Amino acid sequence: MTRSLRRVVAFAVGSITVIATGSILTVTAGAEPNHEGDGDIGSLAGINHLVVIYDENHSFDNLYGSFPGANGISQASTTSKTQVTLAGVPYRALPQTDPHIPATLPNEPFDITKYVPANQKTRDLVHRYYQEQVQIDGGKMDRFVAVSDAKGLAVGYYPTAQLPVAAEAANYVLADDFFHAAFGGSFLNHQWLVCACTPVYADAVKDGSSKDLHTILGPDGLPTKDGQLTTVATGDYAINTIFPAVAPTIATAAHLPLLKNATIGDRLTAGGVSWAWYSGGWNDAVAGHADPLFQYHHQAFNYYANYAPGTEGRAHLQDETNFIAAAKGGTLPAVSFVKPLGPDNEHPGYTDLVRGEQHLIDLINDVRNGPNWADTAIVITYDEHGGFWDHVAPPTSKKHSDVWGPGARVPTIIISPLAKRHFVDHTLYDTTSILATIEHRWHLEALGTRDANAHDLRRAFTGRKDAND
Repeated sequence: MTRSLRRVVAFAVGSITVIATGSILTVTAGAEPNHEGDGDIGSLAGINHLVVIYDENHSFDNLYGSFPGANGISQASTTSKTQVTLAGVPYRALPQTDPHIPATLPNEPFDITKYVPANQKTRDLVHRYYQEQVQIDGGKMDRFVAVSDAKGLAVGYYPTAQLPVAAEAANYVLADDFFHAAFGGSFLNHQWLVCACTPVYADAVKDGSSKDLHTILGPDGLPTKDGQLTTVATGDYAINTIFPAVAPTIATAAHLPLLKNATIGDRLTAGGVSWAWYSGGWNDAVAGHADPLFQYHHQAFNYYANYAPGTEGRAHLQDETNFIAAAKGGTLPAVSFVKPLGPDNEHPGYTDLVRGEQHLIDLINDVRNGPNWADTAIVITYDEHGGFWDHVAPPTSKKHSDVWGPGARVPTIIISPLAKRHFVDHTLYDTTSILATIEHRWHLEALGTRDANAHDLRRAFTGRKDAND
């Protein structure tokens, strides 16, 4: 058995707010010159407030696979749509674990709402580091069902036209070649949003005891012991859900020692740029009576020594209600990260899609109707795929990938009076493109190689305020 990291081979052809929604103009990635990193911030220049809303656990095809003009399910190859067992044998029908979904459906993507309405919960789906790599299957995207504990649900989708935020995407910008930064789940992808890195676990136990948190892989690439850590030549790294060492946290869980590597928060503070991480339910969690659906492992900065209780940096960690007040009052910082509470974040298993979509609409309107709207950009994206199938293989070029990812495509919507209208952006992006946008707009040093090489989001913007807004 091995503890080594298995690399998947795949192939793929001011202030910021991130939000998603879309009728349609399209452009290719090469349609505009790429000036990222050369001091020319181009169409990013008019953005003085960037809001990034980080929702949960849906692939692009799962939500936007029928969006007009986008690379959706209708463009998927027969290979990617035909799911196979771990032995490579195509399923005759999709196996199911949900009693509401018949186990006689053809082996192809299907409309979930025919069996489970969008205002009702589905079960959660496995979405972990090694499992996603096996699902990707060297770019064939054909083992999602075989690996998933939810089986056929993994290739289900929601009709895009039923999503309230899709109307916003149709009116502004939808990015259809945007990948979540790292294989696996929420913990690791939240870290990539703030540090473009996989956290190092200092002095991790490696003795095979109950305190050893390392994953062990079987010959099929799936874990025989699915732990929080993996080992590579340069050390031990936290890859699956592990909790912060300081409150708010779960006292009985495994904890990651406080981290000291640089984050985008450090870069912004050093550059004199205002920013905050706004989390739903934060105040209650800090006070010791967290909402049952408050997710401790979503609080990315709470893992860092610079933002621990009692530090000056702690003031950057605030409640989502503070964001709403700032949006309405015209006091948004240059960069806002917004993390909705569990009931509002669209995560399968513990909430439904409709409630999360309505929360996004409310946040959009709080910004759009506020005094800062004229020079604000909202970016809505999803932390990772949530175990749902997507037909587009992640990139594997040395410039835009590494041993950690990217993983599957996720929806990303850009809303702003400075954004293009009715536009599908086919530029290659991943989560670190958000970091690149922040770094380029405010002239900050890159955190790592991935954000240094990532395309920023300038292709989504005109640099001019739209007269219709």
